[in-house]
Amino acid sequence: MQHIEQYQKPFLKYLERFTVEREPKNLYSPINYILELGGKRLRPILTLMTAEVFDEHAEKAMDAALSIEVFHNFSLVHDDIMDDAPLRRGQQTVHEKWNLNTGILSGDAMLILAYQLFENYDAETFRDLAKLFSKTALEVCEGQQYDIDFETRDDVTIPEYLKMIEYKTAVLVGAAMKMGAIVAKASEADQNSIYEFGRFLGIAFQLQDDYLDAFGNPETFGKQVGGDIIENKKTYLYLKTIELGSNDDVLNLKTFMSNLELPNSNKVEKVKALFHKTGAAEATQNAVKDYTNKAFEVLETLHISDAKKQSLRLFGEQLMNRRV
Repeated sequence: MQHIEQYQKPFLKYLERFTVEREPKNLYSPINYILELGGKRLRPILTLMTAEVFDEHAEKAMDAALSIEVFHNFSLVHDDIMDDAPLRRGQQTVHEKWNLNTGILSGDAMLILAYQLFENYDAETFRDLAKLFSKTALEVCEGQQYDIDFETRDDVTIPEYLKMIEYKTAVLVGAAMKMGAIVAKASEADQNSIYEFGRFLGIAFQLQDDYLDAFGNPETFGKQVGGDIIENKKTYLYLKTIELGSNDDVLNLKTFMSNLELPNSNKVEKVKALFHKTGAAEATQNAVKDYTNKAFEVLETLHISDAKKQSLRLFGEQLMNRRV
């Protein structure tokens, strides 16, 4: 197994060959644009890494990795339309740079292109990849709908929130890893275990993101710290404050979140103070550790060497120890 950075370079070269000019330009140029905007490329790297965990050359998993990346970016194009977001990774979103219809159509084409990439595998691998992909894509849509529904609900529970982030974020991490295992023709038991490893890590990753949104370093976080508070999002921190806080704490939280006259900087500080006072901040950090440990427990069931298990553990620890 190589270091993460060593998977990134060959993947970016492969992506470069994919993002060639095609006609009609107004369909394909937006696709190339979003794919070239950057990002961590975490999901395709996981696919390549997992293939090597199960003794297959990473190059053989390149089309599956690219499919995951194309699908992920397709979901971002449509998410940005639904959110009416002007920026993505510091640049104009597709629908802002072109128009709404182009964003919808180019996104649709990306979903089809993602499926097409499986055609480069043998029939059995194609079937298994497509079956997993269809299940995952539908769950991501379900997660997005839950997220939309939660915006107008005041009775969201923590189990509901965890299900939402599992579908919206974690299943794609699990699928990225299982695809690598499928390409490597790992046993069904190992395919399912590596999926669970990725799913648990994905939940931990999103909970960590919730925490960092409030308490991350503004210089390195890459987004506006406190953005979730400003947007009144019912994150794990918010829901834990409702659960753990006194009646006064809950009343104050809802008052701060709904007060349109309160300056954003004041709102963020007051809500963050409640996150600390009620123990919600600590509970969120504990949840991150719990889900990371669940992922590590799954490692023990994998039929791979101890050295490879340790590499996966180190990857998980790096992911959860980020403070940016």
